[in-house]
Amino acid sequence: MLRRAGPSLRHFLLEKNSSAGHSSCSREAKMSRPVQARRLEGIDKNIWVEFVKLAATYSKVNLGQGFPDFPAPDFLTEALTRALGGGNHMLHQYTRAFGHPPLVKVLAQFFEKLLGRDLDPMTNVMVTVGAYQALFCCFQALVDEGDEVIIIEPFFDCYEPMVKMAGGTPVFVPLRPNPPKDGKLMSSADWQLDPAELASKFSERTKAIVLNSPNNPLGKVFSRGELGLIAELCVKHDVLCISDEVYEWLVYDGKQHIRIGHYGLWWTESSHVPLMQPERSMLSSAIGVSLLSLPASLQGMWDRTVIIGSAGKTFSATGWKVGWVVGPDRLLQHLRTVHQNSVYHCATIAQEAVAQGFQRELMLYGKPESYFVQLPKELQQKRDWLVQSLDGVGMKPIIPEGTYFLVADISPFKSDVPDVPNSDEPYDSRFAKWMVKNKGLAAIPLSAFYSEAHKNNYTNFIRFCFAKEEATLKAASDILQKWKQEKTSL
Repeated sequence: MLRRAGPSLRHFLLEKNSSAGHSSCSREAKMSRPVQARRLEGIDKNIWVEFVKLAATYSKVNLGQGFPDFPAPDFLTEALTRALGGGNHMLHQYTRAFGHPPLVKVLAQFFEKLLGRDLDPMTNVMVTVGAYQALFCCFQALVDEGDEVIIIEPFFDCYEPMVKMAGGTPVFVPLRPNPPKDGKLMSSADWQLDPAELASKFSERTKAIVLNSPNNPLGKVFSRGELGLIAELCVKHDVLCISDEVYEWLVYDGKQHIRIGHYGLWWTESSHVPLMQPERSMLSSAIGVSLLSLPASLQGMWDRTVIIGSAGKTFSATGWKVGWVVGPDRLLQHLRTVHQNSVYHCATIAQEAVAQGFQRELMLYGKPESYFVQLPKELQQKRDWLVQSLDGVGMKPIIPEGTYFLVADISPFKSDVPDVPNSDEPYDSRFAKWMVKNKGLAAIPLSAFYSEAHKNNYTNFIRFCFAKEEATLKAASDILQKWKQEKTSL
């Protein structure tokens, strides 16, 4: 056995590094070139990171972030349990990259009813990691350097950074409020597009428009006339439509969610269920049934529209992160390229459970016991309860036609929050931070859903989520009532 005659090489190098000094090594190791990709410049901040942390630290009641605090339906969780323990070990492995076959098949069957056309589950449907990834695939696949994308304000906040990351230029057009003159509470329907202003945003550089109906954060459900205007401009300027419809089942007060990709559909005045042409022919002779046709311009939208949906919103299971895209193969083939080179694959187990959920809803389509019928009824009651609570303390809620969000005017509470001289932060953002720290109630400032050019015009509003347990909403009401009493006693 040989003995070492002196210090080891490792010992010698350690002593040398130590004598040179650690700071010197650190300086030598740093790169001189920028490490950040240019496409990330200016989009590093995210409203949710900041406000979720504030809610976790200070809030007693969180009506800020948009997720239900009530359980997903039993039939869905039971489907997940069966998938986990049913003996099919392949459900723990990869499935088809662009969507678990049982899920894309049932989605195709379901959307055939909704869109009035035959769908190929393998080419007209793609499953994504939530609607968020679906949006990312759309912008990356369809938007090129120099392209303009029209975004209607207020908008879900990821649209703008995703367009910029794709090299595109966001072009904003706001919904403008028209308060009712009779003193009634404003509705989300009172926020409308100016047709001339919208038309002025289309140009030869316009590649796409993003449509979000029902709209987050406002809860607006776009009307037939508004969709007809958008469709007419898309056809005229040869523009794509990215239609974010994740809240498609959450509409209230008899409103109808109309899909801009519809083809040959008719509706009854008294039903939310679309009628395909054969059904229309049978019903047209029935006494007392009035049929409403869609604007003819909508019938040309299928070939240029990508429709985005979400099991998280549809089945109240946001943490499952199962979304989908429905559209023509000529568009989806490019989304598949982005998908296969990013996440590649979505969780098989979750897809299997969602597929079983849709199988149930397909059998119950249009029936009272359908979850898609029951959930909006329950949420409308919660909405009305929160509207009364906010109105009762002096905040002026804007009654949403859809989604599970409600925007309220905080102008009467302005005196509660100290002004900050020379602050660049919008007032509603400071108000929301003050409210969660001092009152324990979390909400989101509406200015977070606007571009820099327009956000200072809408700083008197905050957004609440009412997809909560009754106990949660009551706790929020108690905070508001106590706040009102404190104001009155001053």
